[in-house]
Amino acid sequence: MTSKIWGGRFSAGPAAIMEEINASVGFDQRLAKQDLHGSRAHCAMLVAQGMISKEDGEAIQGGLLRIEKDIAEGNFIFKRSLEDVHMNIEARLTDLIGAPAGRLHTARSRNDQVATDFRMWVRAAIGNIDEELRKLQRALIDKADSYADAVMPGFTHLQTAQPVTFGHHLLAYVEMLGRDRSRFADAKVRLNECPLGAGALAGTSFPIDRDMTAEKLEFDRPMANSMDAVSDRDFALEFLAASSILVTHLSRFAEELVVWSSAQFGFIKFTDAFSTGSSMMPQKRNPDAAELVRAKAGRVFGGLITLLTVMKALPLTYSKDMQEDKEAVFATFDTIELCLAATTGMVEDMTPNTERMREAASAAFTTATDLADWLTQKLDIPFRESHHITGKIVKLAEGKGCDLPELTLADMQSADARITEDVFSVLTVDASAASRKSYGGTAPDNVKAQITATRERFLREKSSK
Repeated sequence: MTSKIWGGRFSAGPAAIMEEINASVGFDQRLAKQDLHGSRAHCAMLVAQGMISKEDGEAIQGGLLRIEKDIAEGNFIFKRSLEDVHMNIEARLTDLIGAPAGRLHTARSRNDQVATDFRMWVRAAIGNIDEELRKLQRALIDKADSYADAVMPGFTHLQTAQPVTFGHHLLAYVEMLGRDRSRFADAKVRLNECPLGAGALAGTSFPIDRDMTAEKLEFDRPMANSMDAVSDRDFALEFLAASSILVTHLSRFAEELVVWSSAQFGFIKFTDAFSTGSSMMPQKRNPDAAELVRAKAGRVFGGLITLLTVMKALPLTYSKDMQEDKEAVFATFDTIELCLAATTGMVEDMTPNTERMREAASAAFTTATDLADWLTQKLDIPFRESHHITGKIVKLAEGKGCDLPELTLADMQSADARITEDVFSVLTVDASAASRKSYGGTAPDNVKAQITATRERFLREKSSK
């Protein structure tokens, strides 16, 4: 079969199994928009450099616009026999305009072509993810704003530790997502160099203008080394690594949503929009969206491991192994977009049960640290001794089956005679939360200030309150 674009060297067609393993158009057709954009820029440069005629350039540009319209309208037929998106577009261009189509590939290889297309696609994907992250941050900030002073238990080791506020807890995830946005932004800076013009690996003898194509494709500069340009997939690895950290954050939050919505916790409730039922148990309300976000983290981790494994032993420059880069990236992007949308929906949908949160925050001696702090601050007792005294008082309360505020002054003084009535002023959960005024602490006034700051820092907008 000599109709292959690379068919001059080959007299026989590929075996069916070879075509099956070699074809990538089933997934890389997602690069069609970028491929057309890159081809238009390359064509314009070829004309500007006098490497093809203005007339041929106009014919090529017209054909590419026609193909773009056909793809947008769903009228373009991608053929597996043509291997990939690049060959499909080039073959269709030849059908439309004839011989001038053959000039488009002057000074270009599929190696630099696909590297350019893929970088543009990942660049756009990062932009989409950043916008979805911003939406999730806004939803979290808005919910935190409504519950800035709602007291709940904070945990270490999943054991009740100290009172915090629900708003403060939500803002912790806003900070995590802010770092995620920063990681994607950093990756975008590094990827924004243009491979086009690197050729197959060594550059080209044609008098091309790489600065022109880089500018037209909105890259900051051409890549400096032609071998690196066609063989580098760091940008895809960084995308997958940043996605893996992001989905870890989403999974941690999803786990908390699952726990909080359980009957044992009862901290939040979802509407029917983000709950499912049981086929057997009519009373059930399952947080399936949160559970699926938690589970889908594995897909993203798998994508990163896949590409690391593909790249780890490849000699320079291009090897066909690198065709395996795209499915992992595409699948990760799809998963991240879905998980972000689902998480934003759950945040907007959930209703906190502030009474249940307060009840839980008041149990398990959560103000014990406040008692120890009071002993140090008011009685000038070294903290290690205060810690020991407090431990004795907690043991006393356990024996009486009550919480610390329910003890009498005499009970307190049985542990240390220096304790005064003032100690009870610090033993409520509200007093505990309000006292944590250090920068980054959970005091409601702090939380309200941080809500204003996070709106300005991450959303570039003033607080609504």
